[in-house]
Amino acid sequence: MSSNMQSDGNGTQDMPFVAPCRTLEMSAPWHWLKLGWRDVTRAPLLSLTYGLALTLLSLMIFVFTWQYGTLALYIGLASGFMFIGPVLAVGLYSISRQMEDGRIPVLGYCIREGRHHLKELLVLGLILMVVLLLWARSATVVSIFMPMAGHPHWEELVPYFGIGSVVGAVFAAIVFAASAFSLPMIMDRKADAITAVVTSINAVLRNKQPMLLWGIIIVVCVLLGFASMLIGFIVLMPILGHATYHAYRDTIDASAWPKNMPADEA
Repeated sequence: MSSNMQSDGNGTQDMPFVAPCRTLEMSAPWHWLKLGWRDVTRAPLLSLTYGLALTLLSLMIFVFTWQYGTLALYIGLASGFMFIGPVLAVGLYSISRQMEDGRIPVLGYCIREGRHHLKELLVLGLILMVVLLLWARSATVVSIFMPMAGHPHWEELVPYFGIGSVVGAVFAAIVFAASAFSLPMIMDRKADAITAVVTSINAVLRNKQPMLLWGIIIVVCVLLGFASMLIGFIVLMPILGHATYHAYRDTIDASAWPKNMPADEA
C-alpha cells in the first residue's frame, strides 16, 4: 500500500488512501447474520429499543411522504431506505463494538460515541442524503412512463417498471457500495469519510458475489419488514445493524489506522 501513501509538509506519511480488504466466502453473509442475532440476544433490551425507535422514525417519514408526496416519490424513498438504513444504525454498531471490547453496552455510551464522530458521520450522511434525494427525484421523473389510462394492461406497464427498475438498481448499487462498510469503519478507526467510502466501494467490487448475496438478504429483510406493517423492523433492523458491524470487521483490514479511543476516554 506504500504507493497510496502521501507525505505531509513535515515529511511524515499520512494513512493509506484505502484500507485493504479480505476475500470473502459466499457463506460470509450468513455468518454475519448469525453474529447479528447473537448480539441482539446478548443485549436484547437495548437492541430492540433501538429497533423500535428506528421503526417509529421510519413510520413517521413514510406517513409524511404518503400524505404530502406523490406515489413515485414514496416508492423512491421506500426503496432508498433499504440502503440508507446503515446511517440510522450507527448506535447498533456502537453496541456491537462495546461488546467486542468486553463492555456492557449502554445507551449513553452510544450517544457519546456518535457525538465523538459527528463530523465524519455528517459528511457521509450528507453524501448519502444527496444521492437519496436524486433517487427520489428520478423516481418522480420515471412516472412519466406510467400509462394515463385508469386500468392499463400489464404490457403498457412494462416500460414504466422496466426503466424504473434499472434506474433504481443504479442508485442502489452506488449507495450500497458506499455505505456497506464505511460507517462502521468511521466508528472503529480514525478514518475520514472519503477514505471510508473509497474503502467500502473497493471491498464491494472485490467481493461482488458475496456482497450481492448480502444485498439480496437486506432486500428480503426490508420486504419482510414492510409485509409485517413495519413491526418486523423492530427485530430485523437490530439484526442487520449488528451484522453490518461484523461484516466490516470480517472484510476490512483497517489496522493501519489508529483505533478510536473509547467514548468515555475521548
